[in-house]
Amino acid sequence: MTNYLIMKQVKSVEYGLEKIFEGAQDFLPLLGTDYVEFYVGNAKQSAHYYKTAFGYQSLAYAGLETGVKDKASYVLKQDKIRIVLTTPLNADSPINDHLKKHGDGVKVAALWVEDARSAYKETMKRGARSFMEPTVESDEFGEVVRSGIYTYGETVHVFVERKNYNGVFLPGYKEWKSDYNPAPTGLKYIDHMVGNVGWNEMNTWVKFYEEVMGFVNFLSFDDKQINTEYSALMSKVMSNGNGRIKFPINEPAEGKKKSQIEEYLDFYGGPGIQHIAIATDDIVKTVSDLKARGVEFLSPPPHTYYQAIPERLGVHMDMMKEDLNEIEKLAIMVDADEDGYLLQIFTKPVQDRPTLFFEIIQRMGAKGFGAGNFKALFESIEREQELRGTL
Repeated sequence: MTNYLIMKQVKSVEYGLEKIFEGAQDFLPLLGTDYVEFYVGNAKQSAHYYKTAFGYQSLAYAGLETGVKDKASYVLKQDKIRIVLTTPLNADSPINDHLKKHGDGVKVAALWVEDARSAYKETMKRGARSFMEPTVESDEFGEVVRSGIYTYGETVHVFVERKNYNGVFLPGYKEWKSDYNPAPTGLKYIDHMVGNVGWNEMNTWVKFYEEVMGFVNFLSFDDKQINTEYSALMSKVMSNGNGRIKFPINEPAEGKKKSQIEEYLDFYGGPGIQHIAIATDDIVKTVSDLKARGVEFLSPPPHTYYQAIPERLGVHMDMMKEDLNEIEKLAIMVDADEDGYLLQIFTKPVQDRPTLFFEIIQRMGAKGFGAGNFKALFESIEREQELRGTL
């Protein structure tokens, strides 16, 4: 499918979104991503890594010193992004079971809502499985209401209502003051989060997001569009009513060799969040800073890929501000649609298991997901798989 046809599909869905929610009340209004919580083996050391490598700043802490006896959590912030790194403090913690099965990874994709009780009630009556009933948490700074439901695998969505709270993060956390706060790297907000599910499970979870959370299928790709010589996958992008939350869902497809989705499922031990796409306003500066701090990215596409960029961008080439030589030097990929262009690059997995990684993305009007880059991207991933012996 050409980028033009893809964007015609996007425009059609956008029009459908307007019609769906025009004059009707969105039963699950989402204000944005509140935080993302990772379960990790050593939160103190992970926090140092994310500060040093990605430029996050110390925000809040909960642990033994704050009266929490079973886990420690470090909260980091950069612009609109909040990440929570949580580790167990004793052998009896159920977090250990999660770590043994999955390794370091995302447990909670928390969504900011106006009414956490209503969010829980509306999703539960539509078939959600409960993770956390509505719970009021309070301290001297006010109160927060949280509730939560399970999604694919052991991943959960927690609904966070914080309109009556002005503390540093959540009740039970204290401000985390540190003398070590490296400069930020220009990361702004979470653009989207991608989940991998098992064979023939994608449509099940598409239906879940449609019926339980009121999302729509924003964009679809099949194995004829996303494939290389050796592997293939299928993907559907789910979006909420206001477009602030987007969750692409991938499933493996038949190929000559093992796809990246199969590799993820094997090492993660089931479905989960594969990567988090983070937006920047200056990808050249951000990627240069990240590389200087030791962040590793996938191997670059061949020179012929960059020679073809003017043709790929078409009319948008005239508005491109970035230098193509610099883009190639940094191995940043470029794609376009009828609304503009985007630049993107993907890190290698950020832990030894080949599971979670990050995407850095800069949108210059484009609303797509880099369809023109799929082949080059997956070939880069396959080169890494071959080195690991998992292709």
